Amino acid sequence: MTDFDDSFDTALASLDLPPPAKLSAVVETPSEDVSLSQTATKKVLKQNCVLVNPKQRGNPILKSITNVAWEWDDIVPDYIVGSTTCILYLSLKYHNLNPDYIHQRLKSLGKMFELRILLVQVDVKEPHNALKTLTRICLLANLTLILAWSFEEAGNIVETYKMYENKPPDMIMEKSEDDPHTRLCVALTNIKPVNKTDAMTLLANFGTLENLINSSEEKLGSVSGLGPRKVSKLFKTLNEPFLK
Repeated sequence: MTDFDDSFDTALASLDLPPPAKLSAVVETPSEDVSLSQTATKKVLKQNCVLVNPKQRGNPILKSITNVAWEWDDIVPDYIVGSTTCILYLSLKYHNLNPDYIHQRLKSLGKMFELRILLVQVDVKEPHNALKTLTRICLLANLTLILAWSFEEAGNIVETYKMYENKPPDMIMEKSEDDPHTRLCVALTNIKPVNKTDAMTLLANFGTLENLINSSEEKLGSVSGLGPRKVSKLFKTLNEPFLK
């Protein structure tokens, strides 16, 4: 052995390295952390995209899902568009040929997911009988039935559910009106069978609630669009004690 080899061995021994087995374990630890990190990253990515059942491969509606990401996954429904929302897709043409298909899918789905949507592609000329049957199935299986009349519309429905997954319900809730005129119209419509049009007509004719209350049954009857039954009910309600 040369002097160089001796000095190299001496230097190597001074490093106090662990045995080969321990060294191997030290080297493998970072790869395990990376694997866990990659798994967590994939989980986050899946939460941000629509999960698609491989059975939907070749379905034209996938071409219309362009505003959100989607990826294949081994799932029970056809699409998962939220942590509690799933979609089953059904073509009426296919349903007419295989009427038991939807029952098999529902059996596999069980009671999974809170919001369960049956997205039906209307691709036959006479859909009424099939839709009656599917409506009955949806009522029994706690499904929300949504119809699409084209592949593009079906794809838009899928991506819309995903885009609005975390949106608050304020956007679709009835807006409260604070102006007195609107509130008075709403109050008058609580008198059955007075509708919103009747309420607006009454306020246009009498101007104020006071004038309306003090009017006679004959004056109420002269208002266009109010029949005898409405006039009688309105006059009785406006003239009975406010509190019993």
